[in-house]
Amino acid sequence: MAVVTLTDDNFQDEVLNESDKAVLVDFWAPWCGPCQMMGPILDDVAQEADFAKVGKLNVDENPNTAGQYGVMSIPTLIIFKGGQPVKQLVGVQSKEALIEELKNV
Repeated sequence: MAVVTLTDDNFQDEVLNESDKAVLVDFWAPWCGPCQMMGPILDDVAQEADFAKVGKLNVDENPNTAGQYGVMSIPTLIIFKGGQPVKQLVGVQSKEALIEELKNV
């Protein structure tokens, strides 16, 4: 599955209303070097972890959602399950670590 582009407008439908799968949300910005490093890793996770959904939310373009979840540093990755945040990770993460986290929620 491809990485989903998330916005303030579609966050409710794509993340909070997802009842079947865990959702990994990457809060990022295009000017952030570590965020750029996460891009290919998230693409790999999205391809390999078909039991989960992976999405990216640009914090500059969607400040409401980022603020709602207290995102202060980027990249911040939050795993949602049943519409609730269940795990938060800050900084660059490995593909293996992210897949393991998704399996454990």
